[in-house]
Amino acid sequence: MFQKLASHNDDIRRLVEKGYAVGFDSNHLIVRDIPYLDEKGALQWGAFVTKLEFTDPEHVKQQNHQVYFTGSEPHNLDGTPIRNLGSAAATLALSEAAADVVVQRQFSNKRTVNHQKVDYVDFFEKVDSYASLIHAPANAKFGAHPYTFRCVEAVAEDTVFKIQDTLTSLAEITELAAKFKDEVVAVIGLGGTGAYLLDYLVKTRVKEIRAFDGDEYHVHNAFRSPGHFESSEFRRTKAEVYQGRYDNFRHGLSAHSKFINASSADDLRGVTFAFVCVDRGSSRAAIFDLLISMKIPFIDVGMGLNRKHGPLNGMLRVTYYSPENAQKLRDKNLAEMSDRPDDEYRNNIQTGELNALNAALAIIRYKQLKGFYFEQDPLFHILFEIADLKIVGRSDVA
Repeated sequence: MFQKLASHNDDIRRLVEKGYAVGFDSNHLIVRDIPYLDEKGALQWGAFVTKLEFTDPEHVKQQNHQVYFTGSEPHNLDGTPIRNLGSAAATLALSEAAADVVVQRQFSNKRTVNHQKVDYVDFFEKVDSYASLIHAPANAKFGAHPYTFRCVEAVAEDTVFKIQDTLTSLAEITELAAKFKDEVVAVIGLGGTGAYLLDYLVKTRVKEIRAFDGDEYHVHNAFRSPGHFESSEFRRTKAEVYQGRYDNFRHGLSAHSKFINASSADDLRGVTFAFVCVDRGSSRAAIFDLLISMKIPFIDVGMGLNRKHGPLNGMLRVTYYSPENAQKLRDKNLAEMSDRPDDEYRNNIQTGELNALNAALAIIRYKQLKGFYFEQDPLFHILFEIADLKIVGRSDVA
């Protein structure tokens, strides 16, 4: 990362050439070895941290004029705090590779041009401006300066994504995204809802995704699945199609051209969570029994459509089966366990937006279970009514 960004971004190269201790972590630029005076006039050393926004895999730009700082409040020679820093307490989660960088503050200061406050043009101008403000008293008293020419290249390798995960760092949710780091998730069925679920999961920090579907990718699948299609994808297996679509996005995805049934225990060994996205009740029954026997928590999705009064109507369903309550819920028959010949959905009505919504409700519930989203009530059964656009849920398993 260090060599790539320094060679392709002139402002970062200039920071290195001037002698700043430049490093990178979690899609942030880190500049260590910034000397400053504390409230007692003692020499201290801090570091700047600022977000990197990738415009492509090799080029970055700054997001705003602010920087994070790892030290205490910087002071002048006379013991007064340095003015115009806009200093405020702040925290920021970085990776273990940057354990020495503990953010304590955030500064918000713009450069002045012709008595007007303006944004910095690049990273060099921003870092150099903040460093000049902060290190001047330390330089005057101790001769300290930030030009140590130190390079810290210990960067945590991203074992999940093949491109920079700038979304997580920009939103400052690194510690929340890390909640998925040990998850091995199975997506059973890559039809309309399963395809959208896979798309959502690919972009989370789950360690491994196993996707299963034995069917081929046909024209109707293009109308209820995310993203573009290539004509060469038709008549290939869904597993091949989706493996190819996401291969350049992340590691740890394996799509298998097979159906999960009662004999598929080896395929699910090590799975920590599963999504069941099948539209045949008989298939669902066998999958349920296998997951319950293996004590794998899972979410089952379903869609029931009818056309009694002209326009389509119906419901979407998301049901969570925990290892503790799965058999009890299985016995409640909340999901179809047999095949209905008159099911409108089985006729491949093009309902991409309902597939996407069903998948979105399922992934939101999963992220609640993992502590990424706030959970007010532990809902195990969620229904969305198309006619009135209302969502209802149940939290009482009894």
